[in-house]
Amino acid sequence: MDNKALYKLSYGVFMLATKSGDKVNGCITNTCIQAANSPVRVAISVLNSNYTCDLIKESGVFALSLLDQTCAFETIKHFGFQSGRDVDKFANLNVPVDDNGIPYLGWGTCAVISAKVVDSMDLGSHTLFIAEVTDAKRLSDNEPLTYAYYQDNVKPKPEKPVEDRKIKGWRCKICNYVYEGSELPDDFLCPTCGHGKEDFEPIFE
Repeated sequence: MDNKALYKLSYGVFMLATKSGDKVNGCITNTCIQAANSPVRVAISVLNSNYTCDLIKESGVFALSLLDQTCAFETIKHFGFQSGRDVDKFANLNVPVDDNGIPYLGWGTCAVISAKVVDSMDLGSHTLFIAEVTDAKRLSDNEPLTYAYYQDNVKPKPEKPVEDRKIKGWRCKICNYVYEGSELPDDFLCPTCGHGKEDFEPIFE
């Protein structure tokens, strides 16, 4: 079977977060659909091995950040390539929260959906959660990030040699903010997410 054929399905890419007591975590997922209209319900599928899945089972609530095409790979890497069992993914991040105190992204995101779980089903590798939407708001008019766009345009390609290329700016690896200029001041802080010079990467001409 050619698993890459499944890439052609129209997936979105999302940051799914939840809070149970004082435990907060988020992960990257690509499976969410609107399943009903009255009341509005969505279905999400989450890997059973994910810490976020465990916390949703405990809390019964979540917030889904709908990533858009401005989302940087480093944001996806931060939430998707490490486990919340090992690190606090929200430490030192200045992010908004919904009415349940669940964080969502204030950058690289076109909308956020808050929901309460009403049913679930164990699918083996994943758990399917059916949830009633309790709040939703649009954050930008940017185009949503699809899985296909992520594969073609966001996921890093093998790098070419950087010799003889001049730096024209610096991009924040966390929120994608761009600083214009060849030299980034040592004390510079990103005006969007507050991260310092160490979290910026050069943009070459």
